[in-house]
Amino acid sequence: MNRLCLTLLIYLATSVGLLAPTAHAWGCKGHIVTALIAEKYINPNAWAMISQIQDAAPISSDLSRYCKETVGDPFADSATWADDERSVNPSTSGWHFIDIPRGVTAGDLSQYCPESAGCITKALADQLALLRDPKTPAAKRADALRYVIHFVGDIHQPLHTTSNDDQGGNCVPVEFFGKPPVETNRQKESYQPNLHSIWDTGLLAQFAGERTLQQLADEFDSKFRTQISGWQSGTLDPQAWAWEGHEVAERVVYGFLPNKVAIESPREVKSCADDDHIARRMLNLNEKIDDDYENATAPVVEEQLTKAGIRLAAILNQLWP
Repeated sequence: MNRLCLTLLIYLATSVGLLAPTAHAWGCKGHIVTALIAEKYINPNAWAMISQIQDAAPISSDLSRYCKETVGDPFADSATWADDERSVNPSTSGWHFIDIPRGVTAGDLSQYCPESAGCITKALADQLALLRDPKTPAAKRADALRYVIHFVGDIHQPLHTTSNDDQGGNCVPVEFFGKPPVETNRQKESYQPNLHSIWDTGLLAQFAGERTLQQLADEFDSKFRTQISGWQSGTLDPQAWAWEGHEVAERVVYGFLPNKVAIESPREVKSCADDDHIARRMLNLNEKIDDDYENATAPVVEEQLTKAGIRLAAILNQLWP
């Protein structure tokens, strides 16, 4: 629920122009691009099963869709469904991430996956199990497919697998290309823009320019062509993906910030006012995101989105060879 509240605050911030891109993880563009890349590598049998599942239980026309940019096919357009569904079913909010503390390098992920709220690695395993079971009711199976499409994208956003008592970077205010952070909730000490929001949406929107979603998907697919076979044959274990994203967060997301962010001692954080007012302490670092940070991180954003698409296709092909 804590991150859901932050997401709603980001929505408000975008409506008044504090941050141009949308608030979903990887944003509307990122999730759809990942799905478009996956479509290139899904085998015919898997496509037949996917079409059957989608046709049996389409997305309800009553569901309010935040992302207005669509590409006209159910698979790609369902990539952001889980964020919309979260507003209907807030209990799924914890399924979108796992807070592995900075400084941790290996170990059992279950300790970071609260039983009450869940986490992304457990959610992926649960939804894949529903897809495998032919006895799963049609509506539940279609939802499981949409969750898998979305969560494979989410788990490749490094700040969905990392936290520094900062709610996955939500409590790290940043100046983004001259736009200073503004406090959006005084009690919770929330700010926009912040490190999480620029990784969700800001960086991709900044370097994508006017290119269409299909153009971005084609460009990324071509750029990483030599690495794709390795990703296809590599591990399809979401826990391994989570550890990989955690390492990327440390090396790249935090590593390329202009001012070093110290590793906090892990503790429970319910808002950005906790951990001795972490957001206001991070505000004092005066992090300024500009061309240097974008140039260093854009290739990683592109790679993570492409890798997510390839692995999404591979995991669906594994289900239906």
